[in-house]
Formats: sequence, C-alpha cells, structure tokens
Amino acid sequence: MMQQAFSDVVGSATSPKKLINLLRGWPNTTLLPTSLLDKASHNVLTSKDEGIPAMLYGKDPGDPRLRTNVASWLTKFYQPPNPIADQRITITGGASQNLACLLQVFTDPVYTRNVWIVSPAYMLAFRIFDDGGFQRKLRAIPEDDQGIDIEYLRGEIRKSEEKAKADGNNEPLIKPTRPWSKIYRHVIYAVPTFSNPSFKTMTLRRREELVRLAREYDALIITDDVYDFLQWPASLSAQKLSLEKTALPRIVDVDRYLDGGAEREGADGFGNSCSNGSFSKICGPGLRTGWCEGTNKFAFGVSQAGSSHSGGAPSQLTATFLAEALEHGELQRYVYDVLQPSYGKRYQRTMTAINKELVPLGVDVPQTDREVVGGYFIWLTLPGSLKGAVVAQRAKDDENVVVAQGEMFEVPGDTERAGTHFNAVRVCFAWEEEEMLDEGIERLARVIRTLLDEQHTGDDSHSEQRATRESAKDFW
Repeated sequence: MMQQAFSDVVGSATSPKKLINLLRGWPNTTLLPTSLLDKASHNVLTSKDEGIPAMLYGKDPGDPRLRTNVASWLTKFYQPPNPIADQRITITGGASQNLACLLQVFTDPVYTRNVWIVSPAYMLAFRIFDDGGFQRKLRAIPEDDQGIDIEYLRGEIRKSEEKAKADGNNEPLIKPTRPWSKIYRHVIYAVPTFSNPSFKTMTLRRREELVRLAREYDALIITDDVYDFLQWPASLSAQKLSLEKTALPRIVDVDRYLDGGAEREGADGFGNSCSNGSFSKICGPGLRTGWCEGTNKFAFGVSQAGSSHSGGAPSQLTATFLAEALEHGELQRYVYDVLQPSYGKRYQRTMTAINKELVPLGVDVPQTDREVVGGYFIWLTLPGSLKGAVVAQRAKDDENVVVAQGEMFEVPGDTERAGTHFNAVRVCFAWEEEEMLDEGIERLARVIRTLLDEQHTGDDSHSEQRATRESAKDFW
C-alpha cells in the first residue's frame, strides 16, 4: 500500500458532508502572526546593524539576541530560582531537527542501550530515532494518571543493563570521544506537558523521580516542551483564558536544582535532561526555528553538531526576526492575548461537546481533575472493545470526519506493549474552523453509537475488515 503523508490525509471521496479535520495537528491559519512577523522582518532587514549579520553565517550557538530574549522569556514564564543564562540556550532548526542533532552528538547506536519512549507517543519522532540507528532499540514506557510509569521503566532499564553487561557493551564503539559531548547509555523521550497525543501532564513528583532515575542509569531525558506556552484554565466556564506563568517546572528545571543540581559536585556537568523548544506552535511551523536548553556544557555540545559547525546555527535569518519580535514584547503579548484565549475557546467548545455527546457513550478523557490544560489535542479512550482503527475508518467513510487512531502512536518494533492503544483516538482542536468543532464531535458520536449497536447485534465484522485494509501500520 502506498504510504500517505500525514499532512495529506483527506476525507471521504463519496460523502456529501463537508470534511471536518480533527486529525491535522497544525495551527489554524487565522492564528498565524503574519503582521507581527512582517513588522519584525522589516525592522531587521532595513537595519544595517541587524540585517547584514542576519543574511550571513551565524554563530554555532545561534543568534545572540535571540538567545538572550528566549532566556529572558523562559525565566519569566517558568520562574526558576535563578535566571536562565544565555549560555544554557542554543538556537535550533526546531524540535524535530534538534532531536536528530541530539542523537548525533550524545548517543552511539551500539553503546546507547535503548531509547525509552513514553507511550502513546508522538508518531513522527519514530523515524528520527530510526535514522539515528535505533530502529531495533525503541521501547515503549506506559503512562498512568500521574505520567510516566517509573517502576516499569526502572525494571526495563535494569534488564537492558544486564544484557549490555553480558554482551560486553562497556564503551562507545562508533562515536569518538570529544570534549564538547558525552555518550549516554540511555535516552528517555517524553512530552511531559499537554502531551501529544495523550493530553496528559506529568506530575512534579514523577518529574523528580524521572530525573533521579536518569542520573542513576546515565540516561538523557529529551523533552519536547513545545506546548507549554499554550495553556489556560481547565474550567469550561472560565472567562479569563490567559496564563502568563506556568505552575510546573520543566524536567530540565528539576534537573538544574534537584539534590544539588545537574552541576553538583562529582557530576560531569552535562546534566541528564534537555528541553526541546519550538516556535512552530506559537508562530508557525514554517519558521523551522526553536531552541534547546540544558547545562552550559550541554548547550554548547548541541551547537557543535556537524551541520551547525559547518553552516552555523540553523534558521539564522528567521532567528533574527524572532529576536526582534521578542525583544519588544510583541510575540509574548500575542501568545497571551491571542493564542491562549483562542485555543482556550476552541478547547472549551470541543470539551463541552465531548462531555455532552461522547462521555455518556462511555468514552473516557484523562486527567479530568487538572486546574490547567493546554496544547492541541485530546485523547479519547473508546468504550467496550471498540478499536481506534475501526472508529477512524467509519468516521471517515460515514461522516467525513477524520481523527487519528490510537495505533498511530504505538512505538514500532516494541513487542512488550503491542496493541496497548488500539482502543483510542486522538482529536485536534487547533486546525479545524472553530464553528465546526462541536459538529465534528457530534458526527464522531454517531459513529461510536452505531458501532456499539452493531457490536450488540453481532454485525461488526465488515468494520474490522475495512479498518485492517487501511491500517496505521502502513503509515511508516
């Protein structure tokens, strides 16, 4: 079967109903800050002091002004005990590009035992790990209502260490020793806040436990912190939908201070976590610009990836535009005054419809007791024995509404937890037009109601067959 790009998914070719796309994880085009970026780019390119350097090779760690302005914004938003220094920030080509760079600099495909991925997982990260040489080393780690299952992870890492010891896997075999990097024995990948796709937020206690575990087993925790700024009160009746400070520290913040911090006496100075940030969700994915935060030593190592050392920091030109927008506070105000209220209203509309249409059918939504929610997505666990692939296919065929089936988010090649997420779907409230969101949920409810009726009468075999033919396993 020909593979289909995730961005090119279309609805039913025969349905008379208008397509409702609850699958695409993009920002709605009305929320792209085009005027803001037009002004910032004009200011940069008409300034001799800023425009000429913007068009040339950048410094390996990235545009100095953007590093300073990102550090300042992060300090105000996360409120760590001490300000975030510029030296902790490296400018990147976005979270996806930087994930590849992190694997290039800090892992060895032989010595690094496994990549442990919190599951359900962001599905487009899998190929990045495959390209890094880890195709047969990906392992899924489940979540509970508090986030990552620490004890399960601990047990699996112990098994992995025993195997490495038996195999004589004691030192890096592929990557040379370099003063700006180190090779970690394990990688742990997570989206701890407003996760894509699970919608969950990892508790502070779990974040602390995860950092301690990473230190014990020489693991690098890579967190995609790309949704953190898109937050609002969870109450569906909340009127004020703007929050300028976060309630939870990132895992990189926990690593910075917990039990003496990442640069405590006896530590190597690289730390055990890094925060992968991006402007894709707050400005637009076409900018391909982000940042990585870690210890000073770690951040410098990121900047020494071969592609950056050769061509200078990625996205140099757009980095200068973003530096301009941040320096005058315009981008921050856009996030707080436009994006948070807009996405908050979309969330309220979608969740109101879910509570009305889906919850009575037995559909479950995680972590309903949170005070703050955010991101782009809501994870829906289906009732009874319904399969995500079946629901997604029938929703497309019968109602012309597209959703993401849970199977998409299973870690490929992992046999320990295969089939765990077959009974779920993910919906996105960021892309589709706001006035269509509740209708999309109503259509999804009709499909689920019909499938439950068919199960009751024993007339659901054709649905299983149709879904199998368009299995998510062919997506890769």
